[in-house]
Parts: sequence; structure tokens; C-alpha cells
Amino acid sequence: MKKISVILMGCGGVGRQLLQHIVSFRSLHAKMGVHLRVVGVSDSKSLVVPVDVLKEELDDELLSEVCSVKSAGSALTTLGALGKGEYRVFNGSESRRETEGIAQLLGKSTGLVVVDCSASSETVEILTKAVDLGCCAVLANKKPLTSTLEHYDKLVLDPRRIRHESTVGAGLPVIASMNRIISSGDPVHSIVGSLSGTLGYVMSELEDGRPLSQVVRAAKTLGYTEPDPRDDLSGMDVARKALILARLLGKRIIMDSIKIESLYPEEMGPGVMTVDDFLQNGIAKLDQNIEERVQRASSNGCVLRYVCMIEGSSVQVGIREVPKDSPLGRLRGSDNIVEIRSRCYKEQPLVIQGAGAGNDTTAAGVLADIIDMQDLFP
Repeated sequence: MKKISVILMGCGGVGRQLLQHIVSFRSLHAKMGVHLRVVGVSDSKSLVVPVDVLKEELDDELLSEVCSVKSAGSALTTLGALGKGEYRVFNGSESRRETEGIAQLLGKSTGLVVVDCSASSETVEILTKAVDLGCCAVLANKKPLTSTLEHYDKLVLDPRRIRHESTVGAGLPVIASMNRIISSGDPVHSIVGSLSGTLGYVMSELEDGRPLSQVVRAAKTLGYTEPDPRDDLSGMDVARKALILARLLGKRIIMDSIKIESLYPEEMGPGVMTVDDFLQNGIAKLDQNIEERVQRASSNGCVLRYVCMIEGSSVQVGIREVPKDSPLGRLRGSDNIVEIRSRCYKEQPLVIQGAGAGNDTTAAGVLADIIDMQDLFP
């Protein structure tokens, strides 16, 4: 049985779902000859590890309790004495030191996969150090890959040891497909993608004649948006995904290089308006302009989609008119879609479409990335 040691950073929705998948799929992985050995779980404040990370692991009962505790909004320090093995909890700066210590201990011996399911920009230092120590990295967190080019270069120095499918399109095989195209020598000419489940839903609802303000309020009620919908409407999440794709193509750019269209003006930003004020008073002032754009697109036989566009040296994120009968135009709800045009896919682009959001889908992508690294372990 091949044992893959895993340390998880981030116990939010995706991280908890990943732990549940690991526990639930033990029999499947056993048939594959693989055992995922969880040797650490951390949130923003604490880290839980077995007493001896070389010989022990956090058992499934404890992992399930971690999920329960974090789902209830409690701290890892409230874990009870569960499971067959003992564990230790480290807090604050000790948590980071212990994580780096485990990476140093296991990186060049049994091997270790450091998994980042957080939403933090602070994990990049731990990840780059872990990779330097011979560890593998699997990311659902976009921020380390959209940090400085210096950090990016360190993370991807050995492409065999990093996977990040879930940073773009959740579990959709976007990164894997692009890597295959790039490896074949087929030059990619352009990428157009609708990569936000939230904005995909908003755009398709606008198509049906509903005002923007009504659609955004409904999306928030349905749980499709962040607590502050402006986090979605700003376009920054799509811009991060666009930057990851552009860098994968070898473009040496930073976030400031990307032209981003926000769906709200600066005077309605988080530093000026509260969330409630924005939803009750601000966003309604945007209805007329968006309605006019919807009608103008319709008169051209098109619909509006919020997309990322990568072509040549240009990387843009914003609203674009697309033909109603195109793959992008037919997109409905919160699905994601990516169109890749290359020498081989010139007339008919490679189209990747499916559920591009949700903790379950994203965690499944992370799990597949971990298993995909099994050949790197003894």
C-alpha cells in the first residue's frame, strides 16, 4: 500500500469537504493501492497534528470531529479526546513553525503533500518553503499563484510537484487540458472563459429581463454570492483565474497588467457604502445602464457574459457581447465554460463546460490532484 502524507491548510467549506471525501473514499483508494495519511490540519489560528508524524496520523474519527467543530464555527482547540491516537494543537506562530518542521521532516523522506484550501495570501511563504524542501503542493487557493512573479516561479519550479486544477473552474479539467496542449507544442492563440458561477448566474438572469439589483439580491439569498456581493461583482476573482491561465501560457504579467471591469463604481465600494446600503440603495442605480446593454446586445443577436479574454499580450476581464447560439451564449446558471483556440483547435475551439463552483466539486478536484501525485511517493 502506497502511503501519501498530507497536511491541510484551511478548514473552510472546501477543506472540510476534502476531509469528508478522504474519510468516505478509504475503500476506493485501498483498491487503488493508496492510503492518504493526514498528518496535519490547520485553520488561520491553529494546527492539529499527531504526536509522532513519522509513525502516526490523524484518524478518521478525529478528522470527522474537526469537520463538525469547524462547521459549528468553533476553534480547533475545542477538539475533544477522540480516536485511537493522541494529538497536539499548536497556536499562532507555533502553528507555522510546526508546519514547516513537518515539511522538513517528511519532504525528503516519506514525502508530503501540502494542500492549500484556505483563502489566505499568507500561505505562499509556507508553500514556497515546502516546495523547496522537496514537498508537493496542491492548491485550491488562487492567491499564492497570483502573488509576485518571484513567488510564482518558486512554486512552479518543478511542475511535477504542483497541482492546482481547482484554482480555475473548480473540478473542471481546464489546467490539465491546457498542460496537454502546451506539452504537445500546439500554440494557444486565445482563451475566453466564463469562470464565475456567481456572475454566470447574474448574466443569464439579466438575459431573461430581470433588473441587476433584483438578480443580485436573489443570488445573495440563494447563497451564490460572498457575504458582500461586491467581492463577486468587482471581477477580482475572475481576474485571479485569468492571471493563473495567462502565467501558465508563459506570460510574465502581474495583476496590475489586467484590465478589469467592475460592475459597480468606486463610489459604491466597500470603503464608502455598507453592504446593506449597497443592496438597498446603491445597486438599483446601476439597473438602467445594464438594461440598456442587455437590450443593445439582444438587437445584435447577442447576450452579455462576464468573461476573461486572453489573446496575445492582452488579458482582460469584463462584460462582453457573445452570439446567442455560441457555447458562451447558451451558458445558463452557475456553470463555467472555457473556450481554447490553438493551431489544432482553430476553427472549432476546445470547449470545457460544467459545474464550476461548489465545495463538493472543488474538493473533488483537490482530491484528484493529490491522488495524481502518487507516482512521486515510494
